[in-house]
Amino acid sequence: MVTHKRYQNGLKLVVNEMESMMSVSVGIIVGAGSVLENANNNGISHFIEHVNFKGTERFSAFELSDAFDMIGSQVNAFTSKEITCYYVKSTVPSLERSFDLLSDLFLNSTYKDDELEKEKGVIIEEINMSNDIPEELCLDKLSESYFGNEGLGRTILGPAENVKNFGKSDIIAYKKRFYNADNMVVSFAGAISMEKAEELVDKYLLNFVSLSKSDSVEVVSSENRCGSMFTQKDIEQAHLAFAFDGIKYNDEKSDEFSLINTVLGAGMSSRLFQKVREEQGLCYTIYSFPSGYRNVGTLAIYSGLNADNVTKAYDTIINVVTDLKHGITKNEFERGKAQIVSSFAFGEESTVSQMMLYGKYFLFTDSYFDQKQKLENINALTLEQVNDSLKEMNFDRFSLSLVAKEESTISIKS
Repeated sequence: MVTHKRYQNGLKLVVNEMESMMSVSVGIIVGAGSVLENANNNGISHFIEHVNFKGTERFSAFELSDAFDMIGSQVNAFTSKEITCYYVKSTVPSLERSFDLLSDLFLNSTYKDDELEKEKGVIIEEINMSNDIPEELCLDKLSESYFGNEGLGRTILGPAENVKNFGKSDIIAYKKRFYNADNMVVSFAGAISMEKAEELVDKYLLNFVSLSKSDSVEVVSSENRCGSMFTQKDIEQAHLAFAFDGIKYNDEKSDEFSLINTVLGAGMSSRLFQKVREEQGLCYTIYSFPSGYRNVGTLAIYSGLNADNVTKAYDTIINVVTDLKHGITKNEFERGKAQIVSSFAFGEESTVSQMMLYGKYFLFTDSYFDQKQKLENINALTLEQVNDSLKEMNFDRFSLSLVAKEESTISIKS
């Protein structure tokens, strides 16, 4: 059973009561990510996520970590393009203590200079690690190719130079803009009732969260710039990625789009996997994935290739995508629908997944996710609907990213 509540100060609460579970996951989700940053503060959302764990008025960084470990709870956080989430997974007896600690690090971090300086080193190493992973680098450059060096085109981690310059005043200023009740959702999933969730929120969070009005959330750039970026690295493989126009988060065509992506490149039976890897042996890894944001979306394809196969793989991928416009088969349709339905079923077995699903949906749409209705919509899909949606998609315009030892002769065909 899923219930939700809107408080007068703008804070939202959603609870997915899963009686059969032995655990509870709870997340505090803020509508703040790299899309809201500029050239000077790119990386600040992720920086705040890190340093919120570095000590509060009640606990040092170690004492905070130790307190979670002493009760067996798993605490974590992540930053994306549009949200930051702080969450903990706990046993039922330890839930109140876990939420107390989570709320404390969220509300009362002290941002001492020595802790900030130490964490800057940690984050810079995270940036270095990301740059050393060609797949991650390729996809970051793909976003920049598509959106430009602003908004959704900015990296989540930001440049190291920005991180070195961040201070407590930057954190406080950014939190004042976005870390407010009207831009937050608290999401519970697991063995918990709405009554208990309200009790915890009232006791540890509601009266302490900022009541300032958050800045409006805007996507700076939304058009496909059809860019092409080459990044030279001394590596054995070549890493090639494409970005086509997709659909925004919760678009009315999202079910059709999910099925199209499944047929294209979301599994071993997909067209890309079968054509590029199995039939031609051009790669080890190839897949497609949609990214849906508040106001825009993309459909990306990534592949890790032998450097000698870049041109052939490029042509093959373009041919697969072009052929997709002619429609999918009945067999592909049924197989894709089954995969989507099963993914929802698998997600129901994870309290963390359910916490994120319902929390993000409530934050972005101001309504609660109706999983029963979603499954009914998927099951009601027809082959004709999916193929009609395919006809509306534009595969002629795309952006490109290549990470390799040497630049290829491939070029944008638009």
